[in-house]
Amino acid sequence: MTGERTKERIDILLVERGLATSRERAKAYIMAGLVTVDGQKTDKAGTVVPITANIAVHGDSIGYVSRGGLKLAKALEQFRLELTGKVMADVGASTGGFTDCALKNGAAKVYAIDVGYGQLAWSLRTDERVINMERTNIRNVKPEDLGEQLDFVSIDVAFISLDKVLPVVKTLLSPQGTVIALIKPQFEAGREKVGKKGVVRDPAVHREVINNVVHMAELLSLNPLGLTFSPVTGPEGNIEYLLYLTNVPANAAVDEAIIAAVVADAHANLTG
Repeated sequence: MTGERTKERIDILLVERGLATSRERAKAYIMAGLVTVDGQKTDKAGTVVPITANIAVHGDSIGYVSRGGLKLAKALEQFRLELTGKVMADVGASTGGFTDCALKNGAAKVYAIDVGYGQLAWSLRTDERVINMERTNIRNVKPEDLGEQLDFVSIDVAFISLDKVLPVVKTLLSPQGTVIALIKPQFEAGREKVGKKGVVRDPAVHREVINNVVHMAELLSLNPLGLTFSPVTGPEGNIEYLLYLTNVPANAAVDEAIIAAVVADAHANLTG
């Protein structure tokens, strides 16, 4: 035996070949469906392939003003959501990754809502389809502030639990409205369950947090139709999850078994 390797993980090979600047970035590309191995699309960062494999990253690796766009892009593809012609809000807009992704998928108007100031990318500030609602706390937004019901809402907020956000979003939605909510365990779990640097690594805590959010959404008659994990980890490597909700009466499609499977899949792909 020579000890020379013949196979390696795809994310490691992407970095070694200069196709990604870090393994985290490589994993984001893979989860977003931008990577092919010998011409076949792959979405598993941990897949081991021959080191001689032809690996390519297709299109603009990010394609949005921030990597947040990759999160919404995965949700739109996974849940087969259509945004063409829709009026929506991007809650926690920040730089505008979600807003940018929505516009590129046909959204007619986006209310970009954020408590911060001066963060939204200039290309979005100057886009007539974007209503820049900076310095705005979503908890203070009322239906009359918008003057129209929303077809779709994306939520990516920090330092606040979704139980403070979803009730407000419910009042802004049209009867057929849908929501993609980013679940961040580090802001949903009790302090005693959050580790050093604000990281929550325990899959059991992830399952508990998601269960709690799903239950809370159901109490608001925001019915859960799907769950997946974000292709992009949060600060310090926190795994985050994308929950698909609808205002339309529907049987819940996210149960404890699905939650457990998604959490396991997330940890298999985004850790190590």
